[in-house]
Amino acid sequence: MAEHASSVLIRGGRIIDPSQNKDFIGDLWLEDGKIAALERSGKIPSARAKTVYDAKGCWVLPGLIDLHVHLREPGLEYKETIETGTRAATAGGFTSVACMANTMPVNDSPSITAFIREKARTSAACRVFPVGAVSKGLKGEELAEIGGMVAEGAKAISDDGMPVMNSYLMRKAMDYSKAFGVPIISHAEDSNLVGQGVMNESALSAELGLRGNPAAAEEILVAREIALCRLTQAPVHIAHVSTAVALEHIRRAKDAGLPVTAEASPHHLILTEETVRDYHTNFKMAPPLRSEKDVRALREAVAEGLVEIIATDHAPHGVTDKSVEFDQAANGIIGLQTAVPLTLRLVHDHVVSLKRWIEALTIAPARLLNLPYGTLRKGRDADVTIINPSENWIWDESCVLSKSRNSPFLGWKMKGQIKATFVSGRPVFLQGLKITRLGDN
Repeated sequence: MAEHASSVLIRGGRIIDPSQNKDFIGDLWLEDGKIAALERSGKIPSARAKTVYDAKGCWVLPGLIDLHVHLREPGLEYKETIETGTRAATAGGFTSVACMANTMPVNDSPSITAFIREKARTSAACRVFPVGAVSKGLKGEELAEIGGMVAEGAKAISDDGMPVMNSYLMRKAMDYSKAFGVPIISHAEDSNLVGQGVMNESALSAELGLRGNPAAAEEILVAREIALCRLTQAPVHIAHVSTAVALEHIRRAKDAGLPVTAEASPHHLILTEETVRDYHTNFKMAPPLRSEKDVRALREAVAEGLVEIIATDHAPHGVTDKSVEFDQAANGIIGLQTAVPLTLRLVHDHVVSLKRWIEALTIAPARLLNLPYGTLRKGRDADVTIINPSENWIWDESCVLSKSRNSPFLGWKMKGQIKATFVSGRPVFLQGLKITRLGDN
């Protein structure tokens, strides 16, 4: 990742920062990679800046943070690399991403965590924070080297993609996560109940002749994680929650004061099981797309803050992983470049407030991972995302910066375009943002 720029003025945009309860038209000054000032329009002299960007008509936000991505490196570079995945991230407005442990080899030891950190230092377009495995090899049999991975920079632990079915092992992992001050991220599906299920179990799955994955599989393991959280008082985060009953479990846990948080993925907020009718494998994911009732409940949960975070679960797969029969295809889709316009629909449709939407993509994930980002507070690192909320565009293969193309949204009309992404004051992605002045200082 490149070093910070010297002096930048972002002028005339709508500056919105929920961490400070700020929302006004003004200018943002970035100096030596830090936030130097936020002022009403015209109060910061343009002469102070080397480069001035015109953000009129745009939102100027804290850099977006995605706490759930799969960058595939090491070992699965044919699907994605740290370099390509983070380029897609910056094009999607993300300045920080946390990458899951299901690489080859698995990130279950300090040496692999260190490799990811160092590879990111030399090739990443944005900040990369490793998530260490709960168990060695993601096998759910023996704890991974949690303390060592945290010492090397792991910000959470998770066997995401492979549910931890051994309750005693998960309890011990929670004990360790609490001791080392990191959250545990749960892929909450009872794998025995999921069995060979490939879509939501319902009348539709029977009609299509596909094995069902029942909502109960998620609900049972969410309930277990909450019970273990009550036992250990460790911070527990439920990844990609997808069912209405699981949300009820989470609500009761929060009412009891337990340190439980949850995330929603854009695809679970936008799509229902009905999209599986064409047997297109880009609609296959885990947990599966659910019913209209579940989608409505999830949207309401994001709107009220019961689900604090929006995370992409960006899961790139090669052509050979998806160009097979539906029940044989890999789970997951790419999502870094489409997360903003897809979830912004909920704001445009007055389902989720603008402030709540920004919180879910900035300060909420920053708090969970204990990161000093997700804010435009003076003196903090100048990670900034600029969005034109009304710009329309088409998401097609020519836009894709990921190595993989497994998106169910190709061909969709999108509203809301990333215009610029800054990391430590340096533009790492620019798309049509007007530069009004270049100084000589």
